[in-house]
Amino acid sequence: MATHRALITLDFVHPGDEVDRRLTEADVQTVYDPWHGGRTEAEMISLLKGIDAVLADIDPFTAPVLNSADRLKVISRPGVGYDAIDVKAATANGVAVCTTPGSNRHSVAELAIAMMLQCARKIMENEAVVRSGGWTRVVGNEMAGSTLGIVGLGTIGKEVAQRARAFEMRVLAHDLVQDQQFAEEHQVTYVPLEQLLRESDYVSLHVFLDQRTRHLINGERLALMKPTAYLINTARGPIVDEEALVQALKEKRIAGAALDVFTQEPLPMDSPLRDLDNVYLYPHLAGSTKEVFRSSGLMAAENAIRVLRGELPLHIVNPEVLRPRV
Repeated sequence: MATHRALITLDFVHPGDEVDRRLTEADVQTVYDPWHGGRTEAEMISLLKGIDAVLADIDPFTAPVLNSADRLKVISRPGVGYDAIDVKAATANGVAVCTTPGSNRHSVAELAIAMMLQCARKIMENEAVVRSGGWTRVVGNEMAGSTLGIVGLGTIGKEVAQRARAFEMRVLAHDLVQDQQFAEEHQVTYVPLEQLLRESDYVSLHVFLDQRTRHLINGERLALMKPTAYLINTARGPIVDEEALVQALKEKRIAGAALDVFTQEPLPMDSPLRDLDNVYLYPHLAGSTKEVFRSSGLMAAENAIRVLRGELPLHIVNPEVLRPRV
């Protein structure tokens, strides 16, 4: 019998695949229950009975859930986000929270640029015209010479900046921590957030979701954007005040938006975003490539295995849980 049991809620990890084999070889029994949204606290508590580790999707690890998980030692998430986990409660219960930073940086950056291209060149609209038998053109704009504002110049933001420079875009950035060497090497200019919003033709969000960034882009800040500008969000839905964005889009106060993340996921059928013709909607797709699934899945498994063995994981959010208690 395996020493430990791991719950897998990731929909891209399957019995017998490379990630599953890595866990099995480490004497970890795998249990599968993929995340599909809407999981209640009671369901989470039931799922975690007898579970030592979780390779987690965006399952809600609230304080009541964590307080009831008496065997849980590690929650390992692919990617960099962990806003669905109450880290304070996890730490109080001795549960390590691990992520896989860098594993999806290329994938997210590529989608952000693709979303900008869609906004600029109206690719989907033109394809729809031809598919329906027409031959008229929906004319857009070149990205070369336009200004991109990157909110959050971390690992992913830097990848976006480098790709934008290849498109001959002017790049502005806002971040509390400034990497001046990178900025100089790649011709990126740090500016205050308000200036970035006023001057950018595209605003791309790449910050973590926490209390400081929740509704960072609100009605007041949307009002600073050009009427010809587009908002791109591949980070987390609640970074944007969705109600304020809907109003700005309805009133054409900005040209449009491309959203891969939402306040509630899956996006509700009655969401007013679905009725707008100046917003592009995607199913939290940014980190979903075969390459990311493999690398982040293996890194998440390795994090879990190391914690279960009493070793230091590749990346941990709350390292204090690994320190011996005096």
